[in-house]
Amino acid sequence: MFLKSTCVTLILLTTSFLFAQETKEYKIHTIAFYNLENLFDPEDDPITFDDDRTPKGKDHWTYKMYAHKVKNMARTISEIGEDLTTSSPAVLGVAEIENRKVLEDLVNDPNLRSKDYGIVHFDSPDRRGIDVALLYQNALFKVKNFNKHKLVIYDKNTAKRVFTRDQLLVSGYLDGDLLYIIVNHWPSRRGGEARSRYKREKAAALNKKIMDSIFAVDPYAKIITMGDLNDNPNDSSVKKILAPKQYRKNVKIKELYNPMAKLAKKGLGSLAWRDQWSLFDQIIVSKSFLDIDYYSYRYYKAGIFNPEYLITPTGKYKGYPFRSYTNGAYTGGYSDHFPVYIYLIKQKK
Repeated sequence: MFLKSTCVTLILLTTSFLFAQETKEYKIHTIAFYNLENLFDPEDDPITFDDDRTPKGKDHWTYKMYAHKVKNMARTISEIGEDLTTSSPAVLGVAEIENRKVLEDLVNDPNLRSKDYGIVHFDSPDRRGIDVALLYQNALFKVKNFNKHKLVIYDKNTAKRVFTRDQLLVSGYLDGDLLYIIVNHWPSRRGGEARSRYKREKAAALNKKIMDSIFAVDPYAKIITMGDLNDNPNDSSVKKILAPKQYRKNVKIKELYNPMAKLAKKGLGSLAWRDQWSLFDQIIVSKSFLDIDYYSYRYYKAGIFNPEYLITPTGKYKGYPFRSYTNGAYTGGYSDHFPVYIYLIKQKK
């Protein structure tokens, strides 16, 4: 059942009054990101290079496969954070979607229809025709403004422009709190990590420029930047350019905190390649989410959503994310990425 406001009771230990227990009630919401692994409809778009994902294309992508893929994506989204909030994410960033139509099919799936998700989406100039978007529960998040920021990159060898995904900026109110949310899908590592590194560093620089422009107006702005960065927390694009802190106590005004750094340090990841885990999917927050009072929404904790059904059960890729297409065939799986999430909490008045 859909709940407009979800609460959780937490036990906080105080140092006064002989460590007496104080019980407080909090509202809690999930903010998440999910790379949906090529969520294409089977129609041939003459503008983009989606010929593979058509019935006559290399992947023999049929309407039956597409419908099953949408159902799988909707099921997963409906369960992210549900164990603590009893609902699906209040706000969800997504990547690798073809167009607005696939998003409309997704939010109208029976698993999500009752949540009444709104959509913020722009078509990107990406050569493959994949975009980023933001989904939000209309009853929980009220959009104020949105726009896209072009990522302009030129190939070092040919000097030709590399067409990739725009960065999506959405501002809106979560139960009265103004949030700024940036959804990213940075350039891939095609051609090798080192050779393609400058592209992701350009993406990070654009991301920082967007956040700096917000901080210039409001140093205490609540900013969440999320996405598939195609880099780990310790790579230069994230660690040096965005420069988030790994520990909350070190974060100052106009600075960022990356809770995913601790998860990566533990060896956890959101995708696997050649028996190595990476945490490309990240959610990074600004200082104002870390204040010790809870009279507005604060960061609580982060996680990787990886229930058993999202994990490949057998074969060469056992233990990897259970992707929907591999070795030239549809597998009936989900995505080659696990979703990531954070919880935000706010004390009830």
